[in-house]
Amino acid sequence: MALNLSQKQEVVAELAEVAAKAHSLVAAEYAGTTVEQMTAMRKKARESGVFLKVVKNTLAARAVVGTEFEVVKDALTGPLLYAFSTEEPGAAGRLIKEFAKGNDKLKAKVVSVEGKLLPAAHVEVLASLPTREQALAMLARVLAEPAAMFARAVKAVADKQGGGEVAAEAPAEA
Repeated sequence: MALNLSQKQEVVAELAEVAAKAHSLVAAEYAGTTVEQMTAMRKKARESGVFLKVVKNTLAARAVVGTEFEVVKDALTGPLLYAFSTEEPGAAGRLIKEFAKGNDKLKAKVVSVEGKLLPAAHVEVLASLPTREQALAMLARVLAEPAAMFARAVKAVADKQGGGEVAAEAPAEA
């Protein structure tokens, strides 16, 4: 189904809005992917904060102008599926990597993060980035470590001085 001019403008505007806020982009070749596979991928994309869309490359190239993804314009060739990570940088990479396991026709072609065009193989690196929850857990461990080190040091001093327990001094009688 061919789009008229106003429909094309709507698609470009929608993609431009998403691209302006997205953390990363993975464009993948999808020819040969079944309807069932695409439906499952779209469902998983919605659940994981990934904007997934199949559009003409000329429309996608117009949409990314003025965003950090403008670097991909010349690499957009062939039928592509666009996956923008809207919540966390690695989400699009994880989505494409996960569905490529069960579909050898789905192949990452373009990866872009922070204004850089990366080789398609970098989808693995992108997919390995921690989720938001994992990053917060790592940060909590890093922040808790100095307090734990201090507690271990106090315990070691107490063990060395008094056999493990620090007794409170009795108040002096007057």
